[in-house]
Amino acid sequence: MRSVPSAHESAGRGTITVDHLPPDLTRALYRDMRTARDLDAEAVALQRQGVFPAYVSVRGQEAAQVASATALDPGRDFVFPTYREMASALAHGVDMVGYMASHRALWHGGLYDVMASRFGAVNAVVGGPVPHAVGWAVGEGLRGGDGVALSYFGDGASSEGDVHEAMNFAGVFGAPVVFFCQNNQWALSVPNERQVAGGSVAARAEGYGMPGLVVDGNDAGAVYEATADAVARARAGQGPTLIEALTYRVEPHSTSDDPGRYRDDAEAERWRLHRDPVVLLRAALLAAGHADETALAEVDADAARRAEEIRDGVAGAPEPDGSDLFTHVFREGTEELSRQRRTWQEEVEL
Repeated sequence: MRSVPSAHESAGRGTITVDHLPPDLTRALYRDMRTARDLDAEAVALQRQGVFPAYVSVRGQEAAQVASATALDPGRDFVFPTYREMASALAHGVDMVGYMASHRALWHGGLYDVMASRFGAVNAVVGGPVPHAVGWAVGEGLRGGDGVALSYFGDGASSEGDVHEAMNFAGVFGAPVVFFCQNNQWALSVPNERQVAGGSVAARAEGYGMPGLVVDGNDAGAVYEATADAVARARAGQGPTLIEALTYRVEPHSTSDDPGRYRDDAEAERWRLHRDPVVLLRAALLAAGHADETALAEVDADAARRAEEIRDGVAGAPEPDGSDLFTHVFREGTEELSRQRRTWQEEVEL
């Protein structure tokens, strides 16, 4: 298991390197991370304006999300997200207007095609995506396919029984899964040391019969390499891997949260100033000669435009028809549901 600096040590370290990676790859990582950063800011603004009822920020976790999703094959692999994987959806090629519609509460799970995108619907059940990923992966094996499931979850979710059972099942049956824990130091208001015994989620992998590694979650190149290795291993029939990406949640847990009640603002500020993944990757691109300031300025401008287009698309999307309330409730309709629909229709026609 690779070790990375502690939270405080990482907050004081200010460089990463991408010299050993293909320039096209690092530029693509930066493009998607920059776009996700801008879209995140637009989404927070939409919530403040009352367009979104709530929103969970991904700021500070762009490297962990974009780099891990980029290591997948969107044509055969499948992602099982939580409610905070906007940057992963973007990197995986999901229709972002349709994805962001879930935050506007137009339709549960968004308006994009989950199956075509191979990116699961937003899942707000803590730990919920993990058993789903294992189930899909086992099914993929039974079908004779070579797809790999990637499941996102947080450090808090690692304390859930569903996560333990899913990992144990995957280890026993050798399921092709990458378990990707974004350890952002906080399970809502509970710090790591109060909810992860031993200090490491990845250390638990040994008990499940799979490799476990810790990676710097703010180093896009390191995340990409770790995930690509785990995907290759799963695709080759060598079973699951547990990756713990050490990062930090610099924003509140959600737009309804006040982190000042439970953590020191100075700690978050250190991560903002010294461990911002977008800033780190930009500097690494310049240092490696993968891009110059002019090229990156163009990427920044394009990212801002794309974020604005997605913002306008989701803000202007039409409200769903009210009759959708009665669709997909039961496989076969009931007399009571029909009565409720008639009552609704009569009220609409008044």
